[in-house]
Amino acid sequence: MQTSKSFRMDDFIAGLIGGASSVVVGHPLDTVKTRLQAGKGYKNMLHCILTIYRKETVMGFFKGMSFPLASITVYNSVVFGFFSNTQRLISKYRYGDGRHPCGMMDLTLASMLTGLLSVGLGAPVDLVKIRLQMQTQMVLAENLNLASSLSSGSNMPLRSIAMPSQSLYRGPIHCISSTLQAEGLQGLYRGAGAMILRDVPGYTLYFIPYTLFCNLLKPDASSNLHPGAIWLAGGLAGSISWVTATPADVVKSRLQADAALQRKYKGIVHCIVHSYRTEGAQ
Repeated sequence: MQTSKSFRMDDFIAGLIGGASSVVVGHPLDTVKTRLQAGKGYKNMLHCILTIYRKETVMGFFKGMSFPLASITVYNSVVFGFFSNTQRLISKYRYGDGRHPCGMMDLTLASMLTGLLSVGLGAPVDLVKIRLQMQTQMVLAENLNLASSLSSGSNMPLRSIAMPSQSLYRGPIHCISSTLQAEGLQGLYRGAGAMILRDVPGYTLYFIPYTLFCNLLKPDASSNLHPGAIWLAGGLAGSISWVTATPADVVKSRLQADAALQRKYKGIVHCIVHSYRTEGAQ
């Protein structure tokens, strides 16, 4: 589907399909990643997987998936459609032809703009997803804080205080409304600064290698890429992007999961310093 030479809808459709596929396949691993980054009590990835399975069954890996499935599909569609169409608009502006190949500076500009757009759209989505994934531990932490404060002011033994096991949030809508009531609109964008540090360089280090790999894997300039070559280019580019984006992603996840009554982190710098002092660089 093509509406004009410089604007195409098929990029948005491809992003929509890709986004839905990535959520279904990747959400269990994303849950493990989030628990390792922002949770406590996990020795390593295998221990985290086994702990989630034993305590929450297979469904524990899919906590909070309904919201990303509905939102990340749209988010991916907008991000990838925006990037492709921005490339064409830059080429049309600079060279008079939207089909003209973009230079390195053109790709960098399009990637950075896409990264900024992704934060505006994705920060609330990520926050809700992470809080739904982490809410079991968050409820436990708040109950322990409450129990500690009550027991310190009374003779009531700690074990006699009820520890509710219900989830903190009933679902994504309740999570959004609770966050708005407790923290205001800015609460939905908690961790957005760290997300900018992740996504602006992250998308730049994804789209540029992806474009370069696609060009290298093309048999000739006029032929279309084989789907296998596209998957390979995307996988290699994604690996490069995430190696550099992971530190900022850890900070973002910890800030967004920090929804307890007593905040642990004051901001990005405090989170970085605290994480480094307590856990080192690894």
